[in-house]
Amino acid sequence: MAAITALLAGLLFGLGLMISGMANPAKVQGFLDLAGRWDPSLAFVMIGAIAVGSLAFFIAKRRKRSLLGLSMQLPASTVVTLRLVLGSASFGIGWGLAGFCPGPALVALGAGYPKAIGFVAAMVAGMVVFEVFERMKSSAQHA
Repeated sequence: MAAITALLAGLLFGLGLMISGMANPAKVQGFLDLAGRWDPSLAFVMIGAIAVGSLAFFIAKRRKRSLLGLSMQLPASTVVTLRLVLGSASFGIGWGLAGFCPGPALVALGAGYPKAIGFVAAMVAGMVVFEVFERMKSSAQHA
């Protein structure tokens, strides 16, 4: 049941990204172009997402188990570190340059946007490089 629910939630999320324009890099870049021809329409999408997410976290914090009976897995740390700030900045820069972030890039890839192929390939390569460095750091600390 959990797998079916996850599939349906993913399909709904992807559909929302397509309808809202978040999977269209030109629309995203228009939103981020504050000095040029700014398109504020995605601000409403983000405000809606923040509202829904905030409500979901508010409810989730008060529960021990999900509606499917699975354990709740919420972020444990609220500490803002240099690593978090630098990671967020690099995410934002990549989002602005490419017009994609991970979720919409996967939706765009599935929808056949050619630009998404290069972005997703670079994203996966970045994840692999990160994992390699994390494992090297972890093994050096345990040595």
